[in-house]
Amino acid sequence: MSIKTKSTDLRRRMRDALQGGGTQAIEKQKATGKLTARERIIALLDPKSFHEYDLFVEHAGKDFDMDKKYLPGDGVVTGTGTINGYPVCIYAQDFTVAGGSLGFMHAKKITKIMDHAMKLKVPIIGINDSGGARIQEGVNSLAGYGDIFYRNTQASGVIPQISVILGPCAGGAVYSPALTDFVFVVDKISKMFITGPEVIKTVLGEEISMEELGGARVHAEITGNAHFFAESEQECFDQIKQLVSFIPWNNIKKADTFPKKNPKTRKYKIEEIIPSDPKTPYDVRDVIRAIVDDSEFFEIQELYAANIVIGFARLEGQTVGFVANQPMVLAGVLDVDSSDKAARFIRYCNAFNIPLCTLVDLPGYLPGIEQEHAGVIRHGAKVLYAYSEATVPKITLIMRKAYGGGYIAMCSHHLKADFVFAWPTAEIAVMGPEGAANIIFRKEINSAENPEEMRRQKIKEYKKKFANPYVAAAYGYIDAVIEPAETRIFLAHVLEISNNKTESPPHKKHGIPPF
Repeated sequence: MSIKTKSTDLRRRMRDALQGGGTQAIEKQKATGKLTARERIIALLDPKSFHEYDLFVEHAGKDFDMDKKYLPGDGVVTGTGTINGYPVCIYAQDFTVAGGSLGFMHAKKITKIMDHAMKLKVPIIGINDSGGARIQEGVNSLAGYGDIFYRNTQASGVIPQISVILGPCAGGAVYSPALTDFVFVVDKISKMFITGPEVIKTVLGEEISMEELGGARVHAEITGNAHFFAESEQECFDQIKQLVSFIPWNNIKKADTFPKKNPKTRKYKIEEIIPSDPKTPYDVRDVIRAIVDDSEFFEIQELYAANIVIGFARLEGQTVGFVANQPMVLAGVLDVDSSDKAARFIRYCNAFNIPLCTLVDLPGYLPGIEQEHAGVIRHGAKVLYAYSEATVPKITLIMRKAYGGGYIAMCSHHLKADFVFAWPTAEIAVMGPEGAANIIFRKEINSAENPEEMRRQKIKEYKKKFANPYVAAAYGYIDAVIEPAETRIFLAHVLEISNNKTESPPHKKHGIPPF
């Protein structure tokens, strides 16, 4: 057979494989507002950068007449490409082929591209759109999931792992995304749950729709399983492109630096953001925007546990991870969910050499029976652990309230912050003036002719002593008290001088965080 004939045969085989589940299945996919697997990859990656591998892999099923079926690529597309010039490994499940179900060879393709990502030290992106394990292949399907989970765990903290949920993701399939660093969902398209509505109805007698059970909004707002929420697939891809620009390829590198840009100070004037009344809320994201390059802040988990804000920005061109209390929501307190949210982000930044900047304004941990019974002690300890463990540059700014355990937890000097600054408006104490006065001066207040007037006097006395940063500064717990307008200058300076920071933690296999 001539080379020309063999080339013709190759092109024919490629055409057949690239058809996926066929015209009818593709039309059905698009009728639901979803792109096909390859269209998704092409939309996400740089033009003409995608190179596909294992196109001709075939499934290994033999039972239930599977040996008579042709499943192109075994229902998953794998390859490499670039995003904004950054190399990535990628796979996308093809719902048009056997519902994107995971069989033995399907899993082999995924684990192979994951192994490539680890060897090449580049991010791995997985686009999930699957009916779950291929029942006809039995234990081989389960083995495939286990192989993927193991690689997710080994890759954790070594290369960035990004999961995109663009269809159903049920049963064992949800655990791979849960093991990755960032999960993206799209409204009305993404579905994630361990057991579907039909099983719940059968076992528990409860009726619920797929959207209410595990839709995109549920995971972005309630469970915290999703880090980014989008209205469309294209918006989702744009979010991924933005994320990739902030993070390094692997844990050996640092994120690329960009040209320095000044904040948009006409719109964000830091001295005008903080109200004079210490009880009046404000949006801490405006403080971040007043500090960082081009006032660009890329927020993560915006809809979940909104009493704390996390995300990436640049300072003098360098990527910085921000953790900030949000006074607009629950006065910025730490609770079960916000502690989990912050701790996970802190550990990500530490794993990938991203400096941390913490903005503090909180009255402490959220009190109450519900929080205590939900395990706020254990969850709150995760923040202490994450900050104490982190060896990247750690910079803290106390803006207003820093009371009790909240003061310690939000990257105080006691958890080995490298630099701690405070504005003149900072209040650092065991508790707020009202509560403290009621305890310290109980006898004087109760025995006074006018208890209310005495209480006001004692609150004023306590405020004069502790509602300022100077007591803490006297002990060296604050490195400098600065004007709000000086914030960017101070942060940029210490970030620059901390660039070559080295710190050697005690030799051990690993610690035991309060999971």
